[in-house]
This record gives sequence, structure tokens and C-alpha cells, in this order.
Amino acid sequence: MKRLAIVFPGIGYTAEKPLLHYSRRIAEQFGYETGIVPYSGFPKKVKGDKKKMLRSCEIALTQAKEFLAEVCLAPYEDVLFIGKSIGTVAAAEIAAGCPEKNKIRLIAYTPLEETFAHPLGDAVVFTGSGDPWVGGEASPIPQICAERDIPCFVIKNANHSLETHDPLLDIKNLQEIMERTTSFIRKEQL
Repeated sequence: MKRLAIVFPGIGYTAEKPLLHYSRRIAEQFGYETGIVPYSGFPKKVKGDKKKMLRSCEIALTQAKEFLAEVCLAPYEDVLFIGKSIGTVAAAEIAAGCPEKNKIRLIAYTPLEETFAHPLGDAVVFTGSGDPWVGGEASPIPQICAERDIPCFVIKNANHSLETHDPLLDIKNLQEIMERTTSFIRKEQL
């Protein structure tokens, strides 16, 4: 079976950072070919600025579409989109409009609320209860996921990088996140 995983990084959270680095390596371990959407040209100081956020979403989407224009999804039986933050917005929009959308599955690390403007299909979400980008404890993400029957894992006190102020706890949380990511990649019940 041919498998493909495409990584959609965040603005400052590159594919070399832990969530994306390890999820990509896990996908490769299970026989997925991988690709990473390269981004550039985002505005500075996006957090809290709605106009800059919308512009950043446009940039991510445009560059992701350009990258995927060179990729034919038809021969693949299983396609993973692995997104982080703004990358989840681009991944969700592209998947929703793709002719092969029924074979695309989404791993969404710290998705923004804009991600949910699109049907996510087969997806899993990881968010932090202390993520200021989505309202921290008041985040609508867990409720949206519950309404759509999407598995959503909330990491207690974690920020937008799914980290806390305790490095050892972060390592433990990362292991649990990657175990759940592995289960999703292997299509196991979450």
C-alpha cells in the first residue's frame, strides 16, 4: 500500500521541532513517504492581531497549494496531513477541497479556531489548556471536537507548543502525544 504524509508546520514551529519531527519519523517508520510544506514571508507579531492572522492563513494556504500542486495524491491509498497551528488551517482547507479528501486523515497539533471552518473528516486533535492562541481554559476547541466526534486530547496547562513550565512533564506529555499519534497513524481506536 502506498502511503504519504505531508507536514504543515506553524509560523515559528518548524518541522524540526518535537511534535512534527517525531510524528514525521513515526509515519516514516510505518512506510509513509513524507514531505514538508516550506513557508516563508509571514508577518511579525501575529498573535492577537486578527488582520495579521488572516494574512498568515492566506500565505500558508497559498504556499501549501503551490507545494501540493507538484504532488499527485491519486496513487496513494492513505494520506496523512500533519499540521501545527496555522498549518492545521491550510491542511483542513486543502483536504476539504481535494478530490481525494476521503483518503486524507488529519493530525492537528494546537489547531487554531479557523481550522474548524472546514469539515475535518478523519482527524485527531491535540490542544493545551493554557494555549493563549485559542483562549486557554476558555478554548472552544474541545467542545467543537466533541460536537463533531473528533478525538481531542487536552494537555493540562500546556501552551501553544504543548509545553508547560516543567521540562520533565513535557517529555512525559510528548511521549503520550506520540503514542496517541502512533495509534492514529496505525488506525487504531483512540
